[in-house]
Parts: sequence; C-alpha cells; structure tokens
Amino acid sequence: MGAPRVAVLGGGRSAEHEVSLASAASVVAGLREAGCEVRGIEIARDGTWREQGQALTLAPGGGLEGADVVFPALHGPFGEDGTVQGLLECLGVPYVGAGVLASALCMDKVLFKDLMAHAGVPQVGYRSARAERYRADPAGELAGLAPLGLPVFVKPARLGSSLGIGRVNSAEELPAALESAFEYDSLAIVEAAATGPELECSVIGNDQPIASEPGEILLATGEAGWYDYEAKYTPGAMELIVPARVPARVRQRVRELALATFMRAGCCGLARVDFFLDGDRVLVNELNTMPGFTSTSVFASLLAAGGIPYPQLLTRLVALALERHQAEHHGPQ
Repeated sequence: MGAPRVAVLGGGRSAEHEVSLASAASVVAGLREAGCEVRGIEIARDGTWREQGQALTLAPGGGLEGADVVFPALHGPFGEDGTVQGLLECLGVPYVGAGVLASALCMDKVLFKDLMAHAGVPQVGYRSARAERYRADPAGELAGLAPLGLPVFVKPARLGSSLGIGRVNSAEELPAALESAFEYDSLAIVEAAATGPELECSVIGNDQPIASEPGEILLATGEAGWYDYEAKYTPGAMELIVPARVPARVRQRVRELALATFMRAGCCGLARVDFFLDGDRVLVNELNTMPGFTSTSVFASLLAAGGIPYPQLLTRLVALALERHQAEHHGPQ
C-alpha cells in the first residue's frame, strides 16, 4: 500500500474558525511535503462540508470517498468536542486524535478538572459558574468564588485559543469578566492564578505514548502579561523556550504528569498538556486534544526540538489513527 489518502478538515462552527483554517492549511502542506495524497475540506460556519466549493453528502457507514483517514484540524465546539469525532465514527472512517469521550471530556474544562481532582492530580484552585445561576443570585455566586482569592482567571469552560478569557485583579472586575465569558459559553470556570511560569508538553501515541521535552512560554510583555489570544497569535508576542528553564527533576515531573493525564483522560494520537509551576509544585492546567497545528505552533515546535520534523510528525499521527481504527474495529492484525 502506498501513502494513505488523507482528508483534512478545517474551519468549523466555533469561534475558532479562522485559527482552524490556518491549522488545516499547514497540515495540508506538510502532508503533501511528506508525499501523501491530500484533500482539503472546509466546514463552513453553518456546518456545511465543502470541497472546492461543492457541498459534500455524507452517508453513515459510507466512509469519506477518496480518503483512507481524516485529519480533523478543528478547534473548539463542533469540532474538538467529540461531535465531529462521533460523526466520523458513524461514517466508519479512521481519524487522527482523541475519540468521542476523551474529546468531549477534555473540551469541558470543569469536567476535566473534576476528573483530575478525583484522581488527586495537582491543580490550581477552581470553581465553576453558570450563567443562569449567576444571574439568579449574583451575590451568592460571587461569594462562592471568593475563596479562590485574587487574581483569578475567568474562562469559557468549553472553548479554546484563549477566547473570552479575562484576568481579574479586583473583586469589582469579576462581574464584567463573567459576563464576557458567558458571551461564549453558559458555563465558565474561574481559576486561581499560579505564581510561576507556564510550561507545555506535547504527547503522541496510543497505548504507549511518549512525551516531549517541556517548553516554557515567555511573553514579550514580561511577567506582568499573560498568555491571552493576542499573545498566542501575534507574531513576536510569545517565545517558546525548549527545554524549559527549570531543574531537570521538574521537567521530568512535567513529562510524567503529561503522560499520566493523557492516559487518565483516555486520549490517543496526540495532545498538548499545559502546566503551571508554583514554587516546586507542578500543576496541571488543561489538556488540548487538537492544539494549534501550524508548523510553528507550540505542539509541533516541542516535538521538532526533540527531532521529529513537522512532515514526519503528521505522517506518524496518520499512522497512529489507522492503527487505532484497525485495533478498535477489526481487532489486532
């Protein structure tokens, strides 16, 4: 068998549509460089699937004509949250990345943190906030958030790319930050701020995943800034330092926690696990099942620093998708 035929999905219905298109374009170029036959499929904001401007018709059990495997380079709701993964399962086509349950779990920051807390994984303090509950009793909800102290970060619970996130330095700022998050999601998460640097670690694999050397996020704005949407997507606003400027034992702890978190959440294929360092304590922040996927994104950059160039990374992920599909749907070869 020659190189697999890959359909790359980009766009989607979420607020991360444009970020996803950039990821998908980069994946298409990288796979073509690796010698794969690639189709680019754009999911419009209304959910329509189109290829070269023509709408596609999808049939359960019918696969995706002309594709051996799908690379869903989609971010956020209706793409990274298990919905498209469920559709691909119904089509009966192999796909890159986490399955339905793990995708849904990791997209919901509250559920993910609740699971990690149950397992005793170290994290920053957090609370959830629901729009209807807050609007019915704002004073009561704010009182419930007070034990987190200040500053805190307020985030939509089921969105990525740092959209809708606000840093709150005073109690007076909290209502506006909650309303901003509720514009994106009726469920928000409020997290205590960590004092140390943000570290990130890439994971690839299925049953025996491997973790990259951790990297450190250094912002152009210095320690006073934080890793918001502009810092992620403005050229020069962020520098990734690999390896992270922390002791070797801390880097090893990050890698151990990244693998344990990946496995505990039921992930496969790939993920980026984000951490905070609080003194000597390594705290898990979140896990992204489909992080930004350009060749210069953190996920790919961490693995490139470990000797896996971008085209090779993409073909490895495609192979992992085919391997998992074979194991789950046809049994071991």
